Amino acid sequence: MTRPISKTINVPVADGDGDRYTLRMGPQHPATHGVLRVDLELDGETILKCTPHVGYLHRGFEKLAEHRTYAQSLILTDRLDYIAAMSNNVGYCVAVEKLLGVSCPMRAKYIRTIVGEMSRLCSHLLWLATHALDIGAMTVFLYCFREREILLDLFEKLCGARLTFSYTRIGGVRQDVTADFMSELQRFVDIFPSKVSDYETLIDTNRIWLKRTVGIGVLSADEALSLGLTGACLRGSGVDYDIRKHRPYDAYDQVDFEVPIGADGDIYARYRCRMEEMLQSNKILQQCIDQLPPGPIFNDDAPDLVMPMQGERKIEADTTTYGSGLIKFIDEHGSHPVGDVYVSTEVPKGELGFYFISDGSGHPYRMHIRSPSFIHIGAIPYLAEGGFIADLIANIGTLDVVLGECDR
Repeated sequence: MTRPISKTINVPVADGDGDRYTLRMGPQHPATHGVLRVDLELDGETILKCTPHVGYLHRGFEKLAEHRTYAQSLILTDRLDYIAAMSNNVGYCVAVEKLLGVSCPMRAKYIRTIVGEMSRLCSHLLWLATHALDIGAMTVFLYCFREREILLDLFEKLCGARLTFSYTRIGGVRQDVTADFMSELQRFVDIFPSKVSDYETLIDTNRIWLKRTVGIGVLSADEALSLGLTGACLRGSGVDYDIRKHRPYDAYDQVDFEVPIGADGDIYARYRCRMEEMLQSNKILQQCIDQLPPGPIFNDDAPDLVMPMQGERKIEADTTTYGSGLIKFIDEHGSHPVGDVYVSTEVPKGELGFYFISDGSGHPYRMHIRSPSFIHIGAIPYLAEGGFIADLIANIGTLDVVLGECDR
């Protein structure tokens, strides 16, 4: 793909008002959604040049993975997009299973699809809440957190955690769903469409919201593709690309759903895509509830790859405690296939890809993460230059970036 040609900006300078100045926004500004610094060259309120800076976290995930087994590196993925940690868990396990040739039982695939769509709803709800707050709408922020809290309670009931889960396993999931969890999830699925209607009533036709979003941050389909955008940022420009539909994984080939597509490529189009995606996620959840098959939740045919669960498999170790035996289990370096693989999944922010190079040891020789937020930050200058400072805030919000997965 070719990089888009920078836009030529011709800004008329009024008599006696020709001073240009530089403004540094961030890295602690709340509207940058993380430790992002944006250097702006301004003529009045007009942005002449926009330069985003990342690199304030120095997390080193990709290097850390080289010294850990595939099972041990799972916990690193929770800390990428921590707003949608479960989606990262699923994407990592799908990639490792492809590399190592491990299959996953159908029940576990359905459970992964359930938690993946719950994670998508959590992410989109937080995006809507903060994006609206950045632009000036306060009430929808409180409404979105009301429903998000229900989902976090469900995650806590499922695996005991609300933010970083480490729930999936290479070859399955950590533990099965309970009847109580499924009944509460059904209650949420029943009420959620009406809640989306509440959000739309608040802002969908609000004249201030429309003025701040319609015709702002416009990207054509060719421009969005050239910038490498994925997810709702790409689909808002009219490009039909969703990995769940075009390269299905887990149970996505067993459920029926539509991929919302925008037409205008502006902030409002991307907003509408995400709103429709939430309803489609709710539809997927309902089908998974109805179709959830019986059977095992992890692949017991690969004992050297699948982490055991307490009380369900004995671990041969010199120690007598489960914890010490588990540490020994996941730290052993086995013999694995040699080669490389790139596997991507559709996370709430776009395409999350893992590229592994295996030298046959129990840990990756190299691992690279293709995180959507890092790619999307590269679109900020193209969206911002020629516009106003206030529009920069809206443009950052419409890209839905999280800096945790940028500084890998």
